Amino acid sequence: MAEQPGAAPASTEGLRRLNTAVVLRSLRQLGPATRAELAKRTGLAKATVGVIVGALVEAAAVSETDTVVAPGARGRPGRPVSLTGEGLLGLGLELNVDYVSAVLLDLGGRVRLSETRPVTDDPLPVLVALAQDVVRRGPRGRLLGAMVAVPGLVRGDDRSVAWAPNLHVADDLVAAAVDEALDGHCPVSVGNDANCAAFAESHHGAAVGADHALYLTGTVGIGAGIVDEGRLLRGSTGFAGEVGHMPIGDSAATCGCGRQGCWEASIGLHAMLAAAGMPELETPMRSAEAVAARADDDPRVGEALTRLGRDVGLGLAILANVLDPEVVVLGGYFVALGERVLQPAREALDQRLPSPAQRRPDLRLSTLGMEAAALGAAERSLEAVFSGEVAVAGAE
Repeated sequence: MAEQPGAAPASTEGLRRLNTAVVLRSLRQLGPATRAELAKRTGLAKATVGVIVGALVEAAAVSETDTVVAPGARGRPGRPVSLTGEGLLGLGLELNVDYVSAVLLDLGGRVRLSETRPVTDDPLPVLVALAQDVVRRGPRGRLLGAMVAVPGLVRGDDRSVAWAPNLHVADDLVAAAVDEALDGHCPVSVGNDANCAAFAESHHGAAVGADHALYLTGTVGIGAGIVDEGRLLRGSTGFAGEVGHMPIGDSAATCGCGRQGCWEASIGLHAMLAAAGMPELETPMRSAEAVAARADDDPRVGEALTRLGRDVGLGLAILANVLDPEVVVLGGYFVALGERVLQPAREALDQRLPSPAQRRPDLRLSTLGMEAAALGAAERSLEAVFSGEVAVAGAE
């Protein structure tokens, strides 16, 4: 890999790590390839690719398989290199008001174990117990990183929670608790839940293939994650996406932040249940499923969901005018409500977009369920490997 003009000379170790990351990214994004094909893809010398692949094989990050020579082909047959990474793992966790989730992901992008547990009291001890249990039950291997998704503002250090009105956790309390639970075996970071879920949808879910995507959470809190050409947009301080507190909701409704009129106070889980006149169940998904079933027989509940959908569309119209997303993914409890929310949201969008030249974003439901944020957190916990900041054991 050639250095950029004017850049400080890289150390040999650092350059090898960066080159290894280039190969890993190629295999993850484009699939298996022979060593010669990898050299063409990455622009690295064949000899360099050979050394990297050999080290990655030793680290059990990749495997090479024998192949049959095609009829009429000349020369020595190539052996496809595949990214396996079954023993190289990232742990994603989500800490939320009424549930916690965990996903164990290997370097190849395969989910090895996942679980969600309901919460009735303090969620942090439940999360810590779940993290320990998932690591214990998961495949043996090296834990490369862990990230906790939280519904709140996370500072630029990716560990300190600046504000989480629905959870009441602050500073590095969450990161420290998970650090202790994992005995310091890997770096632990913290990220915003909507950002993590958006990242998951762009890699595994409804936004795969979309260059510009917006994800909207559907839990007690409402937040947005913005993905532009595969990268999260976080803003100058990392706080981008706090759309739940836009002042576009019912002006008399009190939000969890203490203010009135927030969008979250009109379309969050508690607002939806209050409008439907139904109690909260074990998880947001169970609650929404019960409301959707009631709406089939109760016109008043159906009307409440139609109003909810319009309120969703109103906020999305504002965001569409600002961000111009190609795809909008509705996650969390919105998934269980389906077209009862999507259709009125589409209609509100059509009414609010000021110009016929503007394309209405494609509204889709999440395909990842309540574990979207944990899955995205697991993906993000492995980012340092794919960027070359962290070496794969034995590969350098």
